[in-house]
Amino acid sequence: MIHATDFVYEAQPMRVVLRAGAAVTATAGEAERLGLRRVLVVCGARGKDTAQAVADSLGPALAGLHDEARMHVPVEVADRAVEMALAVGADGCVAVGGGSAIGLGKAIALRTGLPLIAVPSTYAGSEMTPVWGLTEHGAKRTGRDRTVLPRSVVYDPELTLSLPVPLSVTSGINAIAHAVEALYAPDASPIVSLMAGEGVRAMAEALPDVAADPGSLDARGRALYAAWLCGSCLGATTMGLHHKLCHVLGGTFGLPHAETHTVVLPHALAHNAPAAPAAADAVARALGAAEDAPTALWELAGRLGAPRSLAELGLNEADLTVAADLATAQPYPNPREVTPEGVLGVLRAAYRGVAPGTD
Repeated sequence: MIHATDFVYEAQPMRVVLRAGAAVTATAGEAERLGLRRVLVVCGARGKDTAQAVADSLGPALAGLHDEARMHVPVEVADRAVEMALAVGADGCVAVGGGSAIGLGKAIALRTGLPLIAVPSTYAGSEMTPVWGLTEHGAKRTGRDRTVLPRSVVYDPELTLSLPVPLSVTSGINAIAHAVEALYAPDASPIVSLMAGEGVRAMAEALPDVAADPGSLDARGRALYAAWLCGSCLGATTMGLHHKLCHVLGGTFGLPHAETHTVVLPHALAHNAPAAPAAADAVARALGAAEDAPTALWELAGRLGAPRSLAELGLNEADLTVAADLATAQPYPNPREVTPEGVLGVLRAAYRGVAPGTD
């Protein structure tokens, strides 16, 4: 349990703008506030039209548009983006899109020190963290560096209107995962716990509304608000078993990021709940759940049509042992002792898609 008189909390130095239309009405102003005159816009191929609109809004401050962002930031993709930034003489970077685009912007910031502005189009939350990731030789490396933390984040619910409902749902549950692990993190604090509880509540309420009416700017805005809070939790605390498993499954086996988080979360929480009962209770309260938190999360995913098994994401059963070995190769903080047997149990349940806590 966190004691209100014994904790450390470090606020992230960042400006946040959240309003409809902000991508094209506020981004240029944020660049100007930072004194940027030659801005490189980065995005993925699918988000190029949106990124082009943001790029056009920068006017003479636009130095170029680079649309090669890819999932899990392969190191060769990062190398090309850094070369582009240097070639055009960029003095700053705007990343427009989901976690892949923002991850690429962070890779540029890490290598060059250029200030980053994030314009997210999903609920992944990477924009609120000093965490970077690069994938090389089939393994994803992550680290923390304040250099990669965006100086400004521009949240525009209009950008998320085209996010398909299935991806909206898994992206939102991915965000919830950040808040869940923050509640039992070794560096948790009362401030983070407040953000985590509110983030889970707001996202769990917004997602059914997004699914029912994908064109609702109100529902989309509430989901972005929740993503901001959950992402702030990710940026402020150390993540445990759930995130480690998802990094292994994504970086080594190429599983899709948000869907993997959605499948694994109920099982990772069920595993950790006996060692973190207060955190599990807080999640249940935030979800307004009568039953236990892991079951409530599993049922939320089911109600919204999200995947609930690693098998349907394309993982082979033979990969489970390898994944368990990789996820236990190095120590990391987690409320419950991390053992190969325990992790394999989590993976087997997630592979089969059974209700959490069942054999």
